[in-house]
Amino acid sequence: MRRRLKLDSKEREKLGRREQRHVAVNFRRALFGVMAIFFLLVLRYGWIQLVQGDELAARVRHETGEERVMQSPRGAILDRNGREMAVSLMMKSLFIDPNNVEKGKEDEVAAKLAPLVGLTQDAVRRDIEQGGGFVWVKRFLSTDEVKAVRDLIRAEGYNCLGFQDEPKRYYPNEELAANILGFVGTDDVGLDGIEQAYDDLIKGVVAETFVQTDNVSDRPILGSVSSRRVMPRRNQCKTVQLTIDATVQFMVEEVLDEAFAETQPHSVTALVMKTKTGEILAMASRPSYNPNHFEDYPMETWSNRAVSHIYEPGSTFKSVVAAAALEEGLVAPNDWFVDPGFLIVSEKRIENWSGDSFGTVTFTDVMKQSINTCFALLGLDLGADRLDKYVRRFGFGEMTGIELPAEETGLLFEVDEMRDSDIATMSIGQSIAVTPLQLITAMSAIANDGVLMKPYIVKAVYNEDGTVYEETKPRQVRRVISTETDKTLIGLLEQVVSTGGGQKAKVKGYRIGGKTGTAQKINTDAVGYKEGSYIASFCGFAPVEDPEVALLVIIDEPLGTYYGGQIAAPVAAKIFQPLFRYLHVEPSSDPFEGRPPAAPPQSAPTANAYAVVPEVVGLDTGQAEAVIAGAGLRMRAEGRGMAVSQDVAPGTAVERGAEIVVRFAAQTSGG
Repeated sequence: MRRRLKLDSKEREKLGRREQRHVAVNFRRALFGVMAIFFLLVLRYGWIQLVQGDELAARVRHETGEERVMQSPRGAILDRNGREMAVSLMMKSLFIDPNNVEKGKEDEVAAKLAPLVGLTQDAVRRDIEQGGGFVWVKRFLSTDEVKAVRDLIRAEGYNCLGFQDEPKRYYPNEELAANILGFVGTDDVGLDGIEQAYDDLIKGVVAETFVQTDNVSDRPILGSVSSRRVMPRRNQCKTVQLTIDATVQFMVEEVLDEAFAETQPHSVTALVMKTKTGEILAMASRPSYNPNHFEDYPMETWSNRAVSHIYEPGSTFKSVVAAAALEEGLVAPNDWFVDPGFLIVSEKRIENWSGDSFGTVTFTDVMKQSINTCFALLGLDLGADRLDKYVRRFGFGEMTGIELPAEETGLLFEVDEMRDSDIATMSIGQSIAVTPLQLITAMSAIANDGVLMKPYIVKAVYNEDGTVYEETKPRQVRRVISTETDKTLIGLLEQVVSTGGGQKAKVKGYRIGGKTGTAQKINTDAVGYKEGSYIASFCGFAPVEDPEVALLVIIDEPLGTYYGGQIAAPVAAKIFQPLFRYLHVEPSSDPFEGRPPAAPPQSAPTANAYAVVPEVVGLDTGQAEAVIAGAGLRMRAEGRGMAVSQDVAPGTAVERGAEIVVRFAAQTSGG
């Protein structure tokens, strides 16, 4: 019995060891299996994360949500005194979650919401019928509308309505300086003016938000914002301060509104510039627009005509020609001219604005009466090279570089291609094109001792913390004429306003210098000029004894009277008068005080390089020779008797000393 028990014990022990080995084998197999599965999972996880991770994440993000870009407010635009010209406000926009509108209450929600936000019930109902999780109801609600909707949500428990903050550009002065400021379109993008030129600096911070959307309408689900990431920009939310003075701008625009109503032109434009620095104090055009509602106005009203419009300047350009002739020593204020009334240059007829001859006059009178024939002769004396040199030195033919978009360069002749007729017409401000900004910059150079300044309209740019990011300083471009020449020219331009064609620009007690202009408009549909269409202008500066401001007024295609001295000069006077008071410009006790006495006139006309051929038909040989010699020309006679023809037509401009062939024939008496 003991032996059997002993055997059984051994067998049990052996059996136990066998079972242990079996369990161990199974455990190892299970462990291996688990490790294999874990290894496969690791491999799969690594494949998904490292190889397919970005693709799958993008797919999930695309299928379950969408990215939204939001911006903080743009930086402000201020005038030179810190007055706000353009600001951005964070406003509430209302949206609805159609999926959360309780079934059967669609009409009720629409009926209660619509009158609170100024919409029709049908419009709100259509928003609800779009379905999905997000539909705009109304953008940019007023404070009263926001309060009313919030009261409705609390009272009715509507969890289907919500607000979202959005930046909105606002121009508190409406039309004031609209063509300078420009406007902002969708996505906070500046589309014109300073808003466009400085868009990169004043644009707000961009924030990217991810929201989940439903799988039916692909619209955001209410309250589904899952992440927010700010995309930093190095230059953002900066404030731009202009050289514009809002008060001066208002003065100018008020006068332009009156002029626009009285003359009924195609447009009117005016600029005010500080002569010593080149700062623009005012720049305005009519018609204009309200940038708060720019989409309601024709596109042509958006344009800033002061920099992006070119025109023939007419007689205002004679100031530059006079500067060149004085600087080159070709003329002096009391030199005499013989005005023939008209000229023929390269078969082109040039006549005075009056159609008559002014006879024998001094150069001072030539300036005062804006005599075309004499200026044409001066231009011919200068020649193409010298005339072009001075015109370009005054800044014409190139952009000024002002901080505004769409600036034009103007149109000038190529020197090598200029004919005598081109020189003559250019000398009276025709056949070329300039911008208003170029012209007032040139006149400011005359008012600034002959030194051309670079015009600018941005005074400074500030960082968000108020520190200066960049600041514009006055910059001299170059000296264009000497101080002595400049003083002489200023005296002549003062004569134009005091006793000449610009008298209607006078303001009692102040000494003003300037030049009027009347230019016929080019016919854009055909060759030549447009019959009955003119541009009237006045460009001047004050006070003469120490010029502070320059002013340009342009009236494009006025109805009725079109002479610059008649309609543009009075507009200038209406601007000058309040401007002097505002800038605290002291009046002169005597407008002629300090003026040097006039030099005695010369005894003979000035010997120009060009002479005008006189008419001698009907004169005998001696008379014809005397008349031709008096004009600075030589005569070659053919035949005897009375003059019956001449080889050069009367009024033609030719080089002094040229030979004129005159045919004579004996007269026969009738029986």
